[in-house]
Amino acid sequence: MTPTLQQLRYLVAVADCRSITAAAGSVYIAQPALSRSIQSLERDLGVTLLDRRGRRATLTAEGTRVVRLARTVLDAVEAIEDIRPSHASGSRATLSVAATPTLSLDLATDLVPSFAERHPGIAVRLLQHDSREALVRALVDGAAELGLVDLPVDKDLSTHHLQDREVVLISPPGSGLPDPMPFRMLGGLRMVLPTPGTGRRMELEAMFGRLGVRPVAVVEVDERLAWGTSVVDGRGSLIWYRDMVLRAFGHRVEVRSFPPPMLRSVGIAHPRAPLSHAARSFLSHARHNAPVREPAQ
Repeated sequence: MTPTLQQLRYLVAVADCRSITAAAGSVYIAQPALSRSIQSLERDLGVTLLDRRGRRATLTAEGTRVVRLARTVLDAVEAIEDIRPSHASGSRATLSVAATPTLSLDLATDLVPSFAERHPGIAVRLLQHDSREALVRALVDGAAELGLVDLPVDKDLSTHHLQDREVVLISPPGSGLPDPMPFRMLGGLRMVLPTPGTGRRMELEAMFGRLGVRPVAVVEVDERLAWGTSVVDGRGSLIWYRDMVLRAFGHRVEVRSFPPPMLRSVGIAHPRAPLSHAARSFLSHARHNAPVREPAQ
């Protein structure tokens, strides 16, 4: 039997979410119904598409091939659907997408321009929020339909994983620290940290607590530019994304990995409700075009 578009969408959702339960939430159906649909697809094709272990679901070799072909099919269907709004109405659809200052660079320099080229009938309004908490409130309040954000977030939101980014230690030139940087050496290290009480600071404090270390806060500020300039000026070290630091400060700072590399998931979040056509199009584009962030070798 020929696979249905619905079955292909469900399989792609599992590939993106890496969990049958999360995939069911992202496409707004019950988990048993999604499982039955994929099992039916497997029977029709005569192959096993998913390796199901506990709560995780990974693609088999056959599943990877089917997902690659399914994306091509779904992209073609989406392109056909895009014809209708661009010709049926003289006005452009508008989509509001929120991001924190760090991640908004990805939207402004990568995803939004490439999306606009492919979807000229959709105007993207980029909203920048100072914290992840403010971004989540914007999604819950309806001020934005989608948000590019560090994961995990509020459990009442649907999330779609896009990439894993390496979190590294950034230090002033000549710091003499080893590379890779053992976590234990963060104890007593002079550091640039977010303001106490903010979500980012609480996450770092929780990490320091798990590691049993206590760095020394020499600068406490939430402005991203001030983070980097404080390091360049020799005031202390900073924990941030490798690619963001290299983009902003190049070789003016020293960058060190942790052993093993520390990776942080980034994805798109939205309320658990049906998305507009514009939001679905942007989400599909982001899944297929998000820059790959690999840890340094």
